[in-house]
Amino acid sequence: MKELKFFIDCSVFDRSPQGTTTYIAGLYTELIKNKEHHFYFASHTNNFKDTFGEHDNVTYLKYTSNNKYVRLLIDIPRFIKKLNIDYAHFQYIIPPITYCKYIVTIHDVLFLDFPKYFPLGYKLSKKYLFQWSIKRAAIVLTVSEYSKNSIVNHFNRADVTITPNAVDPVFFEDYDKKTVAEKVKKNYGIEDYFLFISRWEPRKNHDFLLKVFVEKEYYKNHHLVFIGEKAIPNRAYLDYFETLSSEMKEKIIDLNKLDFNELVAVVRGARLSIYPSIAEGFGIPPLEASAVGIPSLCSNATAMSDFYFLKEGLFNSNDENDLNRAIVWGLKQEGQNSVISSIIKEKYNWEIAAEVFLKAINENQQLK
Repeated sequence: MKELKFFIDCSVFDRSPQGTTTYIAGLYTELIKNKEHHFYFASHTNNFKDTFGEHDNVTYLKYTSNNKYVRLLIDIPRFIKKLNIDYAHFQYIIPPITYCKYIVTIHDVLFLDFPKYFPLGYKLSKKYLFQWSIKRAAIVLTVSEYSKNSIVNHFNRADVTITPNAVDPVFFEDYDKKTVAEKVKKNYGIEDYFLFISRWEPRKNHDFLLKVFVEKEYYKNHHLVFIGEKAIPNRAYLDYFETLSSEMKEKIIDLNKLDFNELVAVVRGARLSIYPSIAEGFGIPPLEASAVGIPSLCSNATAMSDFYFLKEGLFNSNDENDLNRAIVWGLKQEGQNSVISSIIKEKYNWEIAAEVFLKAINENQQLK
C-alpha cells in the first residue's frame, strides 16, 4: 500500500470525554505505529496531544472556531485541499461537500431502533444527516454486529465494517484494592459503592437502577454513584428522586468532570459496576469493570448481549427482580475473575480494530 495521508476530525475532544473520544484515541494510538502513513489530527483546543504524543508521522492541526458549521464548511475543506489528504475520518457526520475519500464511523442508530427515547427534532435531523453521510462515505465503520445490522436495515448499505471498541490496557494493570478504596473515600466520601458510568438519557435507565437501590434497601450499606454528562433529561428519575428521604438522597452521588486517571481509580474502588441500559450500540463500561476485576452487572439487551462471558452478571433491564438477583450474586463475588479478563483482553483490543481498519482501506484502494 502506498503512503497515505489521513485527516482525523477530533472535535469530540473539545467536549467532555465520551465513547467517541475513547474510540478515536484507542484506534489511532494503534494506527500511528504504522510509519508508512501520515496522520493529521484536528480540533479547536488541541488538548489531545498527550493522547497521541509526538511522532514523525503525526501532525496536529487547529480549527479556527469551535463552531461546527465553520469547521465543516471552512476549516476542514481548507486542510484537506492544502495537505492533499487521501482519507478524512469523521464520527457520524461528514462535510456536505466531498474533497477526498471520507470515512465515517456510525456508532449506533438507536434513535431509529428505540425512537420513544429521543426527542423528535433529534430524530429528524440525525436521520437525514446519517443518511447523507452513509450514502456518500467511501468507507462506513461501526463498532458491533448489532449496530451493523441496524445500519444495513435502516439505510440499505451492506458494506459496513466492524471496528470493535476495546478496553484501555490500564484497566488490566495490577493495583491494591484497599489502597484505592481508601483514596476514593478520602477524595469523594464514598465507600462500598455501586457504580454506573454513562451519560444521562432516558434509555440509560438510571431510574430503574435507582428504584431497585432504594426499594431493596441497598442504601443502608452502600452508595450509588453516577458518572456521566447530562444529555437528555430523565423525568422518571427526577420525579422518583424527589420522593426520597434525606437519608436516601445522601447515599446517591453524582460525580462529574473526572479526568481519566480519576475515573480509573473510581472504577477500581467500586464494589459493583451496574449497567442497566435498555439499548446500546456497544457499551464499554461493563468491560472496563470486568478488566479491573470488580463484579460487572450488565443489561442483556441489544449489543450488550455479546457479553455472554459475564454470565450471571447479565440481567433483564426491564425486570427489577432480575437486577436484584444479579446484585445479590455480585456482592458474593470476591477477587478478580482472570478468565473473564483474558477473554476481554483477547476479544476487545485496538490491534484488532486497527487491522480491520487498514484492511478496509486496502480493499477501498483496490477499487480504483
